[in-house]
Amino acid sequence: MGPRVPQPAGFAAWPHEASAKRRGKALRERLPRRVYGSAAHWTWRRRDGGPGAAVAAVRVSNAGRIPELIPLRVGRMAAGPFAFLRGSAGLMAADLSAAPVTGIGAQICGDAHAGNFGLYADARGGLIMDINDFDETVHGPWEWDVQRLATSLVLAGREAGAAEDVCRAAAYDAVGAYRRTMRLLARLPVLEAWNAVADEELVTHADARDLLGTLDEVSAKARRNTSARFAARSTVAVEGGGRRFAEALPVLRRVGDAEAAAVAGALDGYLGTVGEDRLPLLARYSVHDVAFRVVGTGSVGTRSYVVLLLDHRGEPLILQIKEARPSALLPHLGRAGFHVEHCDHEGRRIVQGQLRMQVVSDFLLGWTEVEGVPHQVRQFRNRKGSVDPAVLPPGLLDDYARMTGALLARAHAHSADPRLLAGYCGKNDELDTALAAFAVAYADRTEADHAELVAEIRAGRIAADPAAG
Repeated sequence: MGPRVPQPAGFAAWPHEASAKRRGKALRERLPRRVYGSAAHWTWRRRDGGPGAAVAAVRVSNAGRIPELIPLRVGRMAAGPFAFLRGSAGLMAADLSAAPVTGIGAQICGDAHAGNFGLYADARGGLIMDINDFDETVHGPWEWDVQRLATSLVLAGREAGAAEDVCRAAAYDAVGAYRRTMRLLARLPVLEAWNAVADEELVTHADARDLLGTLDEVSAKARRNTSARFAARSTVAVEGGGRRFAEALPVLRRVGDAEAAAVAGALDGYLGTVGEDRLPLLARYSVHDVAFRVVGTGSVGTRSYVVLLLDHRGEPLILQIKEARPSALLPHLGRAGFHVEHCDHEGRRIVQGQLRMQVVSDFLLGWTEVEGVPHQVRQFRNRKGSVDPAVLPPGLLDDYARMTGALLARAHAHSADPRLLAGYCGKNDELDTALAAFAVAYADRTEADHAELVAEIRAGRIAADPAAG
C-alpha cells in the first residue's frame, strides 16, 4: 500500500523505482565501457581544427581578460603539460564533446584535475577535504570529470618523474576508486549515502594509508593558512588605526579609489545572497581596503579582488571577490547531447554548483556584481591547503589517485543517482582499464598541445611572461 497522501512535486513516486541500476547496466549495450579505451574514441579530436588548434583555443579563452595579464596566463600555461591542461578546460571539453557519452548527467566540476582537490575549513575550523574549484561547474556528462582527473594524474606523474606504468596505474586506480565508491553509495540508505565517506574514513576507504604523512603535513600548513596570517604578511598599519594592503607585484596590487569603492559597494548585493543568520556576523566587521590579486592558471586575467575586513579588535577577515565568467564547457555541452541551461548570474551558477557537489561548503559563499560584471564571493585563506600531485613521490601517486577518485564519486552522487552510475560502471575493472588507456592517450595529446604553445611563444607569435612559471 502506498502513502496516504499524494506526492508533492519534487519528491519521489512510491513505490520507488527499483530499476535504476538495471537501466545503468543496459546503457553498456549502447556504449560498452571498453569503447573509452579504443583508439576510435580519441581519433575524432580536432575534426574542426588541425595544426594550430590548441593555440587558437588559448587565444579564444583569453578573450575578455585584462590585456596586460594575458602574457602572465600564457606563461603559466607554458610551464609544462600539466599546467597547460590546468588552463585549457574548454579545449578538453571541445575534444570530448565529439565522443559518445552515456547521457547520464550530474553536476560536474568541469575542471576536475588532480590539483583541484584540497583542504579547507568548515565553520568551526575543522578541516574538510573535497573538490575546491568550481569556476567551470555545469550540469553535464559525468565522464568528462573522470576523464580529466585520470589524464591529469598521468601528466602530474610524468612531471614528477614517475615511470609510465606508475602514471597509467594512477589513472586506473582513480577510476577504480570512483567506481567502487559509487557502488558503495548505491547500496546505502539515501541519507547515509549523502554524507558517506567522511573525511576521517576517506584514507581507509581509498586504501591511501601511505599518504597519511603527506596529508598531515598539508593539514599542518592549512591550519596556519588563515586571514590573519595573510594580513600579517600583506598589509601595513595606517595612521589613525586600521590596515591597508601593501603591493607585491605582479600578484597583489593596490587599486584606485573609484575601483575600490565599486568593489566595496558590491558587498551590499552580496549580503542579499548569504543566509540571514550570517548577517549579524558580517555586521561586526568594517571594510578597510581593497586590492587586486592574481589567482590560479585558468583564472589569470580575470578580475579578482581581496577585501580586508577588521573586527573591533583589529582581527582580519578577508573576502575574495572574483569575476565569474561563463563556464568554458558551455559551448560544447550541446554537441554532447546536453541541454544548455540559461544562467542569469555566473556567480550564482558557481556558488550553487559548489553547494551541490560539496558535503560542507564555505559558509560565507555568495555572489554579487561589480560595475555590472558578475562575481563570486568567498572567504580567502580559510585554512586552505592542497597536495601538489606533480611533486608527489611516485609511490604515493596511486594513493592520491584513489582518494581523489573517491571524492569525485561522492560529489557526483549528490546530483546523479548513484544506482544508475553504479549500474553502468559495474563490478569488474573494464571501465578502469579503458579510461586509463584514454588518459595516457590524452596526456600525449596534451604534451603535443603544450609543445605547440611553446613553439608559438618562441616564434614570437604569442606573448608570454617569462617569469610566470
